[in-house]
Amino acid sequence: MPEIYQKKWEIGPDQKIGTAGSCFAQHIARHLTQNGYRVLDVEPAPRGLSEVQHAAFGYGMYSARYGNLYSARQLRQLVEAAFSDDPRPFLIWEREGRFFDAFRPTIEPNGFLSRDEVIEARRYHLRCVRRLFLEVDVFVFTLGLTEAWVHKESGQVVPLAPGIVAGEDRAQDYEFVNFSYGEVEADFRAVMQMLDDLRGRKRPLRYLLTVSPVPLTATASGQHVLAASTYSKSVLRAVAGWLCETCDNVDYFPSYEIITNPAARGTFFESNLRSVMTEGVEVVMNAFFAAHPPRLRREETGQRPTEVPANEDVQCDEQMLEAFGR
Repeated sequence: MPEIYQKKWEIGPDQKIGTAGSCFAQHIARHLTQNGYRVLDVEPAPRGLSEVQHAAFGYGMYSARYGNLYSARQLRQLVEAAFSDDPRPFLIWEREGRFFDAFRPTIEPNGFLSRDEVIEARRYHLRCVRRLFLEVDVFVFTLGLTEAWVHKESGQVVPLAPGIVAGEDRAQDYEFVNFSYGEVEADFRAVMQMLDDLRGRKRPLRYLLTVSPVPLTATASGQHVLAASTYSKSVLRAVAGWLCETCDNVDYFPSYEIITNPAARGTFFESNLRSVMTEGVEVVMNAFFAAHPPRLRREETGQRPTEVPANEDVQCDEQMLEAFGR
């Protein structure tokens, strides 16, 4: 269905692309790389870590090792931390004598050896994020959720509730929040303004927004998960559409609509009705590349053929939410 998307602007062959967002964004990042686009990876895996372990340790999923950024608030918080002398503390969780960065708790499956190691890794990560946003020309961001957990004292959000990976003893320090349309829009506009101020008018940044078609697997809102998922996706789609309508440097690509449209009859989902099948991802990306043609033939990129593996190759923290959903 190539006619579903009419691009607002070209992505040039020399333009550097950054990627981030919820787990569906991992498909987009992989396809862009394999089709000859200049996708940045400013925080690559260290030598000695086998390729099969890269994603498990948060490498190669996106343009930096920030893990899944489900909400606009997470993105805003990351940019603020990277470019300001933010006095707010690093949030560190503990489990069985190991330590976890609460902002990206799954990037070290077994945790860090010490709090100092968490802090040093976090500082290095923020330096990489600064480089990313100063170099990138087009930033692809997939909005995934409106629900989040907030540290009461600092106001900072984390991608998972404490206790899912670690930090069960700190659960009382956090509270659930479900962001409204106004909050999501304000957060994304704040990101745009911060980066405009930092980069200057001569280097405007373009944004390509998508909304993840992956529904919520659980919710802490008290609603039925279907109602909660519909609310979340509706808010995110409305924000993305309005930003595209009102900002010349924002485009919207309808991956959400392609996967969830009634004509598809749910055939793009796996049997669990939430994971997107490889065939569905291919349809999405074919629509994208109909508007933004591949820059090189696959054999010229040096990449293996685009077989986006089944969904076990996509790191999706949302599956852990079943542990606290109701």
